[in-house]
Amino acid sequence: SIFLEKKKLNPLRKTHKWPNLSCIPTSQSSSLKPEGKDYALHWLVLGTHTSDEQNHLVVARVHIPNDDAQFDASHCDSDKGEFGGFGSVTGKIECEIKINHEGEVNRARYMPQNPHIIATKTPSSDVLVFDYTKHPAKPDPSGECNPDLRLRGHQKEGYGLSWNSNLSGHLLSASDDHTVCLWDINAGPKEGKIVDAKAIFTGHSAVVEDVAWHLLHESLFGSVADDQKLMIWDTRSNTTSKPSHLVDAHTAEVNCLSFNPYSEFILATGSADKTVALWDLRNLKLKLHTFESHKDEIFQVHWSPHNETILASSGTDRRLNVWDLSKIGEEQSAEDAEDGPPELLIVTHHSVTYDFSSNASTHFWHTCTLSMSFIYSFFL
Repeated sequence: SIFLEKKKLNPLRKTHKWPNLSCIPTSQSSSLKPEGKDYALHWLVLGTHTSDEQNHLVVARVHIPNDDAQFDASHCDSDKGEFGGFGSVTGKIECEIKINHEGEVNRARYMPQNPHIIATKTPSSDVLVFDYTKHPAKPDPSGECNPDLRLRGHQKEGYGLSWNSNLSGHLLSASDDHTVCLWDINAGPKEGKIVDAKAIFTGHSAVVEDVAWHLLHESLFGSVADDQKLMIWDTRSNTTSKPSHLVDAHTAEVNCLSFNPYSEFILATGSADKTVALWDLRNLKLKLHTFESHKDEIFQVHWSPHNETILASSGTDRRLNVWDLSKIGEEQSAEDAEDGPPELLIVTHHSVTYDFSSNASTHFWHTCTLSMSFIYSFFL
């Protein structure tokens, strides 16, 4: 189930010493329910982002209340750090493994077929791949970064990163060099730890902000860029310079995209024009809908893994909005309309959100956010 009314979500928060630009809860295979406990253990991938200190890729362990855990909202003991009968947030998120990283972690994503394999974007053109089971819990004091693979193909840094959920080991990366690179890490390195790109896609004319594999078709992916374009690509095509479909998606830079995990035709894009656009791959000439409520640039969009009509978006306006497509066009009272359109389900307020992701292994939408105030939150 998922929250289906506008209300405040219940957050578990943890303040980190350094800002983080990437967070993602790992998959169901990485969760554990200790016997006799009212919580489950989940693992979280984090990346630090500081220019003055050593940066790290972090694997953290998180205590999340079970879906059937009983809470008493009236119970609050601030001295013990207990709220609603659940223990203090302190210690609920614990660093388990810390790995030296080559500069800031622009983005980190784990491979869905094997959550131990994590790819990261760096301030250089390289994409790094780590198998965290092969690294010690504490980093080398020298600060040396020792990735298991180093992926080459880009000329500049970037942020977009996407593993193929249908083809193990196939990774896409977006870059400021206007390209998208594709690697198959199963092929192994040709020399040392270096893996060259299997293909480089060159259709965009500006910085490529994000890239995402289609979740139901192994050969399809989308990319968005500062040229205001949405491009749909097919890896089976004979050309890497021309996409299968090209759309003038927004009136400003397009920062993010997300394919619906249930419908093979539906995707969403987010833009610097402050809107989220809904698209149907069968007819990209017209937007299905435009979501309007954000007050500033949008940097992330993400579909619920549990409900095909639920979509979330966040950006620099300090809001994480949750939308319900099934409510589009519903009648509203004048009072409700002041809060936003009928499809605006939930609004959370916090600092500028760099990244967020939901946990597919639970019935509820445990959403992790990373903000400018160095806080990562789980909204339950």
